[in-house]
Amino acid sequence: MSSVSTDLLETFENPFPHRDYVMETICPEFTSLCPKTGQPDFGTLTISYIPDQVCFELKSLKMYLQAYRNVGAFYEDVTNRILDDLVKVTSPRWMQIIAAFTPRGGIRSTITVEHGKRS
Repeated sequence: MSSVSTDLLETFENPFPHRDYVMETICPEFTSLCPKTGQPDFGTLTISYIPDQVCFELKSLKMYLQAYRNVGAFYEDVTNRILDDLVKVTSPRWMQIIAAFTPRGGIRSTITVEHGKRS
């Protein structure tokens, strides 16, 4: 799989670092490419996290996710890669990504990955 740079991701200071709260971001237009066929894969990403010191900035997240548009990757790989990159730049207390891909050939796949423990 080609690499998408974490340099695209920006953060800002968490305005309430003393409090646990869950931020949920839904990205209904995620696309990448099937590494076998080269056809586009479409999915909805639901990113939930409990921030620690920083939060990710939404426009930069959009740009980062759009960079996958021409990247060939299996569902499991791309979902885990996105989690690893977001954890790398934000160091959250907890993060979960649910990647629900649209059906292809009558098969629907949903990948759920987590970092840390939700308190």
